[in-house]
Amino acid sequence: MRQKTSVNAPSWGLDSIPFNNVDSQQVIHREDLFYLVVAASFIEIASDLYTANLAEYFQEDAEIVEWLEKHWQHEEVRHGYSLRDYAKHVWPDFNWDAAYQSFFDEYAPLCTVEEFEPSQALEMAARCVIETGTATFYTALSGQSPEPILAGIAANIRAEEVGHYKYFYRYFRQYRQQEGTARRQVFGAIWRRIVEARNSDAEIALWHVFAHRNSLPVEAEKPQEFHDLCRQIGKQVKQHYPVDLAAKMVLRPLDLPRSINRVIEGPVASAATWLLR
Repeated sequence: MRQKTSVNAPSWGLDSIPFNNVDSQQVIHREDLFYLVVAASFIEIASDLYTANLAEYFQEDAEIVEWLEKHWQHEEVRHGYSLRDYAKHVWPDFNWDAAYQSFFDEYAPLCTVEEFEPSQALEMAARCVIETGTATFYTALSGQSPEPILAGIAANIRAEEVGHYKYFYRYFRQYRQQEGTARRQVFGAIWRRIVEARNSDAEIALWHVFAHRNSLPVEAEKPQEFHDLCRQIGKQVKQHYPVDLAAKMVLRPLDLPRSINRVIEGPVASAATWLLR
């Protein structure tokens, strides 16, 4: 068995992926990677919906709006197109465009400002949770892929998602100070976002990939095979999921004393695996 090499900093970027060097035979029969790559591409490309909503919610802060529109949106959508192009290269028989359109038709109405937290500080805390989820997901995807180009794409995306987390965290601190947000309120926002992840965007995306791959109407009741697939994918991701990193990132907005952090990081890390069931 060929030993897998670590792919942390490829010499190429997301705008110049060497698709001609992709070893398709390493991944073409990997059902887990097919579903993860395609579903992630859907969610990332749809990020422009959230950009518009966030820009509206923070419209009085020109710095945040500029960063969202000129940096965050561009990078998120670029992540999606990179994954889409990889999927089309490795799995050309899958009708990506049709599946994405049906996903978008269901997903777009769910992306509204009304779903945001009641204050700007709390919404930034929620954004930190989301970026924690994406950064750790791509860490796991990079570790899960035996194919170096896909591992490199995931590693590059992971690095940018960590950068996004840092921006949202900085803006959170600014708004928390301005609004006098209590720690219990921050905890509530974090917990709500974690619970919502159980009925996440990912399940919607995975369902549309599954339905189109199996020629099922997207309005049909989800069969047991789909739920079994989701559980199996969760188990496989869990093998590479950085639970300790997830715990540290999620806890950071609470600004807890170090002594308390050391005590609860372990239980929080264990609880993070609940999201992968």
